Amino acid sequence: MITTITIIFVLGYLLITLEHPIRFNKTATALITGVLCWIIYVLSATAPEPVLEHLSHHLIEIAQILFFLLGAMTIVELIDIHDGFTIITDRIATRNPKVLLWLISGLTFILSALLDNLASAIVMVSVTRKLVKNVEERKLIAGMIIIAANAGGAWSPIGDVTTTMLWIGGQVSTTTIISQLFLPSLICLLAPLLWLSASFKPSLSTGSSNQKGVSRPYVTSIQRRDRRIVFAAGLTAIVMVPIIKTVTHLPPYMPMLLALGMVWGISEIIHADKDEQDRKRYTAAYALSKVDVPSILFFLGILLAVGTLESTGALTTVAASLNKWIGDLDLIVLLIGVASAIVDNVPIVAAMMGMYDLNTYPIDAKLWEFLAYTAGTGGSLLVIGSAAGVAVMGMEKLEFGWYLRRISGLALLGYIAGALVYLGIYALSHH
Repeated sequence: MITTITIIFVLGYLLITLEHPIRFNKTATALITGVLCWIIYVLSATAPEPVLEHLSHHLIEIAQILFFLLGAMTIVELIDIHDGFTIITDRIATRNPKVLLWLISGLTFILSALLDNLASAIVMVSVTRKLVKNVEERKLIAGMIIIAANAGGAWSPIGDVTTTMLWIGGQVSTTTIISQLFLPSLICLLAPLLWLSASFKPSLSTGSSNQKGVSRPYVTSIQRRDRRIVFAAGLTAIVMVPIIKTVTHLPPYMPMLLALGMVWGISEIIHADKDEQDRKRYTAAYALSKVDVPSILFFLGILLAVGTLESTGALTTVAASLNKWIGDLDLIVLLIGVASAIVDNVPIVAAMMGMYDLNTYPIDAKLWEFLAYTAGTGGSLLVIGSAAGVAVMGMEKLEFGWYLRRISGLALLGYIAGALVYLGIYALSHH
């Protein structure tokens, strides 16, 4: 039974990795894989009841992650449809490409911690398109946006889905993950940024397309007020989520749903005097229609599949084998981060959570903190290694080979530098 389930999982994983060449959507593959694993498990069991209990247990954990993501994504979409992000982008007036490189990377790093790395990457690439004319330089900045988005998301419990999974699962706490990973994540960005900045030679044709004389779309005072209200409400609501979770000890999806309800309510109030047709595109219902539902279903399928491996004891066997072959847990976690550039980091982190239990490695153990860093930032090593990377790849038409030549080395430099900083901080604080 375990062998059959493992083969199905590995085949599913392989098809997910080959999504683009075979042109078969990874969400469909994940859902088929997840359900097939449970079908094999229940048919092989002597009685269905224990299997159904295991399924119910995993479904509760999975639902918490999915509700959290759904709430966060809807809030981000509500801000976006109100053009709330222009509050940031309209204030970027510099024409110097080197300054833009630093400014955009820094803003991406901060935004990805407050919102999430995918949303911040999309917003900042849109900004770059408006500000940088030269295609090659825009691609370099886009590469740095991927690194900055993944680095910024790693140290925040709401910034990257893998860190969120560890936070919801009780492996890390809010204050500890922020305090322990902020500096390593910052170094993960600064190391490649300094290197690229030193070799960055702007062309004479580069400049801001947002120069004097270029008119912006006319915005009424009411529209300007609305975007400010929704932007402030959305950002405040999301930032309050970890605070409410810490104070109340409720699961994170509860304060996130509260945050969504509040922003939803505010958007209804400020558009109450509009007619039905004008109001429609500003509603939460419209925002929900723009949410990336396939990604949420992908997480569902993958986490169901990993849940089967955990319930059957397959992951415990893998953990024992890794400990035997490699031995050093830090090296295992470091390699996990590199692997997350090749395959999706969600199932890898889910597998690690199943392989190592909280009794042996309690909350805020070195394993979980280091895993949050490596899984969050390791995806930058390849353009297909993270959701932010795939999104930017599509928007800026980044080729796999180009990214490998121009950005992967920089990402590796930042990944190793940040990892060394984390290990150094941990050694000093636990001496």
